Amino acid sequence: MYIADEHRYDKMVYNRCGKSGLKLPAVSLGLWQNFGYGAVFSNVENMCRTAFDLGITHFDLANNYGHPYNGSAEENFGRVLDRGLRAYRDELVISTKAGYEMWEGPYGDRNGSRKYLTASLDQSLKRMGLEYVDIFYHHVFDPNTPLEETALALDNAVKQGKTLYVGISNYNKAQTAEIQAIFRELKTPFIVNQPSFSMLNRWVEEDGLDGYCVENGVGLAVFSPLYQGFLTDRYLKGVPEDSRVGRGNTWIGSQLTPEMVAKLNKLNDIASARGQKLSQMAVAWLLHNKAVATVLCGASRPSQIIDNVKAVENLEFSEEELAQIEEVLRS
Repeated sequence: MYIADEHRYDKMVYNRCGKSGLKLPAVSLGLWQNFGYGAVFSNVENMCRTAFDLGITHFDLANNYGHPYNGSAEENFGRVLDRGLRAYRDELVISTKAGYEMWEGPYGDRNGSRKYLTASLDQSLKRMGLEYVDIFYHHVFDPNTPLEETALALDNAVKQGKTLYVGISNYNKAQTAEIQAIFRELKTPFIVNQPSFSMLNRWVEEDGLDGYCVENGVGLAVFSPLYQGFLTDRYLKGVPEDSRVGRGNTWIGSQLTPEMVAKLNKLNDIASARGQKLSQMAVAWLLHNKAVATVLCGASRPSQIIDNVKAVENLEFSEEELAQIEEVLRS
């Protein structure tokens, strides 16, 4: 029988998500990779329990996580809940998403229709054995569906009691502003946008999405904070055969040039001077952005979760450190 660590809330930092009343842990657990079909369930369970024992209350899923066996990550998470974690449901923030290709035919492909979003959320709740999720996201902007329809589908999920809050993912500044205007008319509890963002992927800053979110009360829950593992100590000396790049399990492997390795080593030197690993500094750097409420970190083993959570032990940056980091990133 699982009993959570009684000290789980001692060290974690919790941030308000935008201007909402909901607080999210500075570090959340993303179940995109390594939690679906083919994963060793005992490891999946151990990672989820380790996360909660460290104060991670937010578990982020999507209908298609576990691809090519879509839904298998949610199924496994439902099993984790059944084996002890469900007793702590009121201490958990569980989110899921819909928007990418999910099932055969025109109603389950990549879209934002009311038909797809409604059916998908019902499926997700059944897989996890839940009456509601805390956040339901539209996973990707759909240019072929009127935003009013997508917004109304999300709003309807709140009215039906199937989600408490709604969010969007992979929407830029202009798209966020457009759908937020609709949500304001509907009085929908829209609180969060989930974009990719990292030291090596700064489109959020270039687009102005982060500034918009600060001004308009929307939180950012950012994913891929370690840029597919680049911002760890895995590649400081080249490409290990068992790494994601070594296995060809990432679409950005070609970016790992000698110049990139040199940049990563310079960043690692700054992190070491701060008493942090490169990955921990990368997480802390994101949390330094006022728009960011939480950083979604994936994992393949519990030790990675433990490492990432340690980022909250040093979230402050001096002006000199920020300048040094900026110089390296722009080199």
